[in-house]
Amino acid sequence: MSILELNGLTAGYGQTPVLFDVDMTINKGDMVGLLGRNGVGKTTLLRSIIGLNKLTKGSLSFNDKNITKAPTYKRSRYGIAYIPQGREIIPYLSVLDNLKLGTSASGKSSKRIPSEIFEFFPMLKEHLPRQGGLLSGGQQQQLAIARGLMCNPKIMLLDEPTEGIQPSIVQEIEDTLRRINQEKGITVIVVEQKIDFIRQLAKRFFIMDKGAIVAQGTTPELTDSLVHRYLTV
Repeated sequence: MSILELNGLTAGYGQTPVLFDVDMTINKGDMVGLLGRNGVGKTTLLRSIIGLNKLTKGSLSFNDKNITKAPTYKRSRYGIAYIPQGREIIPYLSVLDNLKLGTSASGKSSKRIPSEIFEFFPMLKEHLPRQGGLLSGGQQQQLAIARGLMCNPKIMLLDEPTEGIQPSIVQEIEDTLRRINQEKGITVIVVEQKIDFIRQLAKRFFIMDKGAIVAQGTTPELTDSLVHRYLTV
């Protein structure tokens, strides 16, 4: 059963189109890798799903609800969490206050941090009073994902979560995303440059080129020839 449907999605920045007639169906509980070279529209696609980029054409439905014209804050409350590239942690706020921002995105007033946040990210518990900007890149990425979880999402959109992070933390992030997907049933879409990361984590993949979906399938179908054709630089 689908959770997210994109039909003929066309979007861009001002008068400059970036996405062209993108069709995509994401099923509930899916773990999806979104691949493509730099500049082909992957980030724009995630931003269009969360509502930060306006569509010039096409429609978007989430949980059988047409959200094409819904503002970003409503999409968050419906259950879409977006973890942007660069993480966007508020550097002068504490880890605790950064987490609380995630609750406000859901429109709920509770400021309690669910214990499961610390089960997924035990490192955060010992750093709660610390300023977010003092964490390492890997710790900030874990905080960003945890902040996204605070709004109890149905789907998480992650833009290059492993960028600039040491391999041991990349493995932790992979393991945690898998747990979030399996234990909470949260659908996950990951934009990523690391092919091996997607091959290990994702169940399905989509490849973008020049603002369009050019290939898709189950992860075992992500062949070396597809990688060479669309992903090598």
